[in-house]
Amino acid sequence: MSELIHTFSMPVRTSDGERFVAHVFGAERTDGTWEGWLEFVPVAGTRPILRTERETTQPNRGAVAYWADGLEPVYLEGAFNRAQVVAG
Repeated sequence: MSELIHTFSMPVRTSDGERFVAHVFGAERTDGTWEGWLEFVPVAGTRPILRTERETTQPNRGAVAYWADGLEPVYLEGAFNRAQVVAG
């Protein structure tokens, strides 16, 4: 079962100005490690939620949270682009 790990305060913006709130989710795998991915929720609710594939694998939930805390805006932009490809 997935868990919300982190929500970013600054939205990701598309080239036409649409804003998406980025969230890091994580889930425990069968081997006890955790995987993390990003989900982008449109602020205006006009587009579907976009989700990346797995972005990280960590030894535990705390390590996923630590990874999420270190993500910079440029990483979120790249992840947003990857999520659009997955959806597309």
